[in-house]
Amino acid sequence: MVSKAIPDIVVGRLPLYLRALSFLAAEGRQVTSSQELGQKLGISAAQIRKDLSHFGEFGKQGTGYDIKYLSEQLRRILKVTEEHEVALVGAGDLGHALVHYDGFAGKGFRISVVFDNNPQKIGRRLGTFEILDSESIETIIADRGIEVAIVAVPPNAAQEVVDALVRAGVKAILNYAPITVKVPEGVQVQYIDPVIHLQRMAYYL
Repeated sequence: MVSKAIPDIVVGRLPLYLRALSFLAAEGRQVTSSQELGQKLGISAAQIRKDLSHFGEFGKQGTGYDIKYLSEQLRRILKVTEEHEVALVGAGDLGHALVHYDGFAGKGFRISVVFDNNPQKIGRRLGTFEILDSESIETIIADRGIEVAIVAVPPNAAQEVVDALVRAGVKAILNYAPITVKVPEGVQVQYIDPVIHLQRMAYYL
């Protein structure tokens, strides 16, 4: 179990390590080193070793890391050894893209229900899903015990949606709406706003 004393920035790098290990495994590799991982990720080998040391000893000096074993341990630490059901709120263009995105497969997450508040969309199909009324978020998510959600709604609707998700028992929210939402302690929110990242990069142009 991840300790609260471990910096969030360290936890945030673990998925990067897991992704790099997955690529190496796909190449048929069995062993890697902190130096090789560092070269692939642009992170120092010392930082990688320090990050992993928060959770135990996973490699041996001179022999490196067993890729399969380290991948399994990182999945355990990140709690993605089993698949988490994900609720998607928002069946617009972004919602369509997320439903048809195959990158979730095998990574510990699966969209299992889709909501929207547009009467013209409710009841229609989006991929294999029937789009459900956002008014039913609290009932359906609570009944199914879903703890992870993706918010892909306009900014003026985001806080209301997040409030409903929290009341339903959701503990982790990926927010695509370009607005900072308020959540109670114990609920994790991550933000994806491409404009913010583009503006940050534009500084270096």
